[in-house]
Amino acid sequence: MYLRTALFSVLFFALAACSESTAPAAPAAVSEPQASTAPPGAPVSFDIVIRNGSVHTGDGGAAIRADIAINGDRIAAIGEISGSAETIIDASGLAVAPGFINMLSWANESLIEDGRSQSDVRQGVTLEVMGEGWSMGPLNDAMKEEIIRRQGDIRFDIEWTTLGEYLQYLEKRGISNNVASFIGATTVRIHELGEEDRPPAPEELERMKALVAQAMEEGALGVGSSLIYAPAFYSTTEELIELNKVAARYGGRYISHIRNEGGQLLEAVDELITIAREADIGAEIYHLKAGGKDNWSKMDEVFRKVEAARAEGLDITADMYTYTAGATGLDAAMPPWVQEGGHDAWVARLKDPEIRARVLAEMRTAGDGWENLYHSAGGADKLLLLGFKNDDLKPLTGKTVAEVAQMRGTSPEDTMIDLVIEDDSRVGTAYFLMSEENIHKKIAKPWVAFGSDAESLAPEGVFLKSNPHPRAYGTFARLLGKYVREEGVISLSEAIRRLTSFPADNLGIDDRGRLQEGFYADITIFDPETIQDHATFAKPHQYATGVVHVLVNGVPVLMDGEHTGATPGRFVRKSPSSD
Repeated sequence: MYLRTALFSVLFFALAACSESTAPAAPAAVSEPQASTAPPGAPVSFDIVIRNGSVHTGDGGAAIRADIAINGDRIAAIGEISGSAETIIDASGLAVAPGFINMLSWANESLIEDGRSQSDVRQGVTLEVMGEGWSMGPLNDAMKEEIIRRQGDIRFDIEWTTLGEYLQYLEKRGISNNVASFIGATTVRIHELGEEDRPPAPEELERMKALVAQAMEEGALGVGSSLIYAPAFYSTTEELIELNKVAARYGGRYISHIRNEGGQLLEAVDELITIAREADIGAEIYHLKAGGKDNWSKMDEVFRKVEAARAEGLDITADMYTYTAGATGLDAAMPPWVQEGGHDAWVARLKDPEIRARVLAEMRTAGDGWENLYHSAGGADKLLLLGFKNDDLKPLTGKTVAEVAQMRGTSPEDTMIDLVIEDDSRVGTAYFLMSEENIHKKIAKPWVAFGSDAESLAPEGVFLKSNPHPRAYGTFARLLGKYVREEGVISLSEAIRRLTSFPADNLGIDDRGRLQEGFYADITIFDPETIQDHATFAKPHQYATGVVHVLVNGVPVLMDGEHTGATPGRFVRKSPSSD
C-alpha cells in the first residue's frame, strides 16, 4: 500500500448531473468543474493522485477536467487537487474512466493459470463477469472428477465446491482484476440430474432451487443459462422460471445464451421475456446476434420485441461482442439428442455407423428444433478450427473445416465427427455467422453492454498451444477504436457508460462502475486517439494498445502500458436482499 506522506489542500468540485447520451456523436467535450464550498486549506493526504485527465464519470455525460485522489481502495476526492502525493499519475491528453466491466467472460480457467488477466487488463477491464450457463460451482464429487478428466492444456486441482468458494479461491490465489459470477443453470441441472434429457422430479427441482439460493447468499449475481447446448437444451421454460424465482428473491438477474439465435431467434427472445415476466426478474440476452444470412433481417424485430418489453416495465437488456464471428465447439454443429448423457456417450454414439449416418443427415439440414451453427454459417469454409487437446491434431489449428476435409479426402461433416472422436473433445471452432450492419445497429442501442465471451490470456506459455478468437484480445479496444473513434457509431462518453455504470447498475453492484467519491478506485486511463485492437484470426495473440494505466481497488495493475504484476482483484459479491 502506498504511504501517505504528503500534506496538501483540497478544493472539492461539484460534478454536474450527467444525462445518458445514446445518439452517435463526436467524442464528448471537456468542461471545467465549478468550485464547491468545501473549506480551503484543510490538510489531507492521499496515496495516489491522477492529474490533468479528461474525466468521464461513467454516467454518459460530458467529460470534465479534474484530478482524482485515492486513499486505500477508494476514491477520496474529485476536483482541483493541489499538493503532492506518494504516487502521481499524469493523465494529460488521456481519458480517465471507471474500469470496464466484461459482461461475458470465460476467464474461469485462464485466471487459474495466470491471474494477471493480461489480455483484458490491457484493454481496461477491471471486472470479469462469468457464468454463461456453466459456472465453477456448485460441484459434487462426480462433477469434479469429470472436470479433471476432461481438462485440456490448462491443468488444475479443484480446491472448492460451491461457486462462492471458487471465487474466494481466485482472490486468495491472486488475480489482477475483480471477479463475479452468475450461477449456471446447466451446472445446477448436472448437479442433480446428470446429463439426462428429462425434466427434474419435484424433489430434484427443489434441490436445484436450494442450490440457487445458496449461491445467491454467497454473492452470485443471478442465474445464467446457455440453451443451445446439451444438457441445458433439455431444460423447459417452466424449469427456468422456477430457478429464476429464487434468484429474484435476492434481487438477482437472469442472463441467457438464448435457445436459438438463428431460425427461431424471435421465439427464443419471446422465451427470455416470458421468463423475466413470470419470474419477476430482470433479464439480459448474452451476445445478442442474428446468426446466418437468412436471419440477419430479424434483428430489427428483436429490437422491437425488447423495446416493447422495456416499455411494458420489464428490465430487458443485452450484451454483445464486436465481431461477426462467434466461437464455440463442433458440438454446436450436431443435434442435442446425440449428446445426451455427456461427452463419453456422445463420442460412443458417433462411432456407431447407424447413428453416425443419422447425425450426418441432420448436420446437413437447418436443424429440426435445434440450432445448427454449421448450417447457419453457410459452409465448411466458414468454420475455423481454434484448438485441440491431442498434440497430433494441433497442426490443424488455424485451418478451416473445408481445408481439413480436403486434406483428408472426407466430407466436411465426416471430418467434424472424426475430429471430435480423435481429439476426444468438442474442438474449439469459430463460426462466421453475423453481419457488420447488425454490429452497428446493436452498438447504437442504449440497452446493450459488451463482453468478450472469451478467456483472458497472454501471448506466452500454455496459451500459445491454441488459437483464441481475437475477441479475447480486442473486444473493448475495438469498440473504442473502430466503432467510436473511426466510425462514430456512438459517442465516447456513451461507450464508457455502456462499459461501466450501465452493467454495474444491471448487476446490482454497489460502489463500482462510476468515478464518484467513496466508490472503489477501479479506474481505466486510455488514449482515445490511439486505442486499437490488433488481434486477428490469423494472428490472435496480440495485445491491444492505447490503454496506459489501470487501477483495481486503488492499486495500479497497468502503468505506462506495462503490467505491474500486482494482483489486488477481489470477489465482487452481490449483497443478498429480499424483495
